[in-house]
Amino acid sequence: MKELLEKIASYNLFNYLLPGVLFALLANWITNYKFPLDNVIIGGFLCYFLGLIISRIGSLIVEPILKKTSFVKFADYKDYISASAKDPLIITLSEANNMYRTFISLFLTLILLKAYEVAESRFSFLQNVSPYILIILFLILFLWSYRKQTKYIKCRVKAND
Repeated sequence: MKELLEKIASYNLFNYLLPGVLFALLANWITNYKFPLDNVIIGGFLCYFLGLIISRIGSLIVEPILKKTSFVKFADYKDYISASAKDPLIITLSEANNMYRTFISLFLTLILLKAYEVAESRFSFLQNVSPYILIILFLILFLWSYRKQTKYIKCRVKAND
């Protein structure tokens, strides 16, 4: 387990594992949904996965909304690549920025989970279809993530031409 933790980059710890752990703990506290955290290995992987989902929601939903409303403005990606090659602190600042976005997503996701719990108590049919809804949402989320990641790879390749 120690070797596994050593291989996990700080980015993964602060953008996946930490938000996943906080989400599980807070969800266990504020909702009737319970995430198993007793087994260290299963709990660790579950929290990492939860954090990954929360991070993707931040990247695919929160960030575009904040950009569209002009709450944040990004530098051109090509300029970012060029500047980060000259100033390595930009990469660290970007990681911190992504962590803040992930925490925004964490709190938003908790609110949505609580709202879903309320809806589920009012509309009993949701209890029967919840697993299917979740699978479909995860499929859409990761298809969308794959598309966005492919676009970033393409941009990096073009920037290095």
